[in-house]
Amino acid sequence: MSTVDGRHDRVSFHQQCARKNDGTMMNRREFSRRAAAAAAWPVLSGRLDAAPVGGVHLGVQTFSFREIARPGSRDAIEVVLQAMKTCGLDECELWSPQIELAAPAPRGADPNAARDAMRRWRAATGAAYYEGVRRRCTAAGVTVYAYNYSFAEHFTDDEITHGFMAARALGAEVITASTTVRMAKRLVPFVEAHRIPVAVHNHSQVHDPNEFATPESFSAALALTPLFRINLDIGHFTAAGYDALAYLTAHHDRITNLHLKDRKARQGGNVPWGSGDTPIVPVLHWLKQQKSPVRAYVEYEYAGTKGAVAEVSACVGYATSALGA
Repeated sequence: MSTVDGRHDRVSFHQQCARKNDGTMMNRREFSRRAAAAAAWPVLSGRLDAAPVGGVHLGVQTFSFREIARPGSRDAIEVVLQAMKTCGLDECELWSPQIELAAPAPRGADPNAARDAMRRWRAATGAAYYEGVRRRCTAAGVTVYAYNYSFAEHFTDDEITHGFMAARALGAEVITASTTVRMAKRLVPFVEAHRIPVAVHNHSQVHDPNEFATPESFSAALALTPLFRINLDIGHFTAAGYDALAYLTAHHDRITNLHLKDRKARQGGNVPWGSGDTPIVPVLHWLKQQKSPVRAYVEYEYAGTKGAVAEVSACVGYATSALGA
């Protein structure tokens, strides 16, 4: 497990770099290559070699359970953990509204009042709270690999800093963020100060230059700092008109995790898995063949009829069947 500040993790990873999987020593070139990779991704916890499902690190974006784990609810994290157990999953990208306890504003409420309430809650909440969430996850056998804290343009500097503090206290290796191109530029000094990678998440608004939706928008972010990564939503990428498998193959070294969902091409909607145009099965096969550390996380967004837990379980079943697990 990672330490609170991540320093022990980096040391242990560099020590592990000196040996191959068969126990023999690496030559200088092999060691340098792995050490450089560790330096570029400084918050490794040693979990990359955990036993995957069918050869793939399969998990869930807990947004998938939004209909049963209400934002602002004190029991939301327990609902999420129980749902994951039912679905047979032990790794997640934790959606921040499920553990931030400032109650969401009712419909029609003043959005400024809601923002102020959240700012007050964040200002009053320290690392101890998130460490408590981490202990509850650990007790349930769940790893929080990524913390989904989407930096909005209205965030204060203190709110940005709060996200990095929370991620570190949760033991997350990366922050994922549905954010904007403008905000990414503002985040650079924070990312470099806290040394936690931020993976930007894409949608399909290809005509908005402030949105992450195109390969070019990803490239612009990656050029800002070596600590920016990509949280590739293969469904949105497909709907936007791009080849998710080709992009994964070419850029896997900067991709932390995938969101698995099925969408129709040409800005089509979310649909049950197997009925859209997203290359879910080829992507899973590539991850398996490459023994890739890139995570593959179910994100349930289509209009299901059985409830979130049953629908996520069906998606997990689809993936494990495709992988022959």
